Amino acid sequence: MSAIDLITGLLIGIGALFFLAGTIGLLRFPDLHSRIHALTKADNLGLGFIVLGLLLQAESVSVAIKIILIWLLALAAGATSGYLIGNHALESADDD
Repeated sequence: MSAIDLITGLLIGIGALFFLAGTIGLLRFPDLHSRIHALTKADNLGLGFIVLGLLLQAESVSVAIKIILIWLLALAAGATSGYLIGNHALESADDD
């Protein structure tokens, strides 16, 4: 096993721990906004570490660019969906 493989494993493990922390925050925090914040931040960091690990294993620059584009799309989707869910919850609370 090479040093690159070990670093990849370490980065993916760190990413998985961030995903686990986000899941725990989702289950433990009391209100919707806290849950969304914990989940989106931890997922973004977790996915970032996993992407870094995968970039070390990319066979070509084109594969690395595709991985980065997928990561950026996931970041944008997570931020947008978190905003929309939080905004809808806030508007629903104002209607009551």
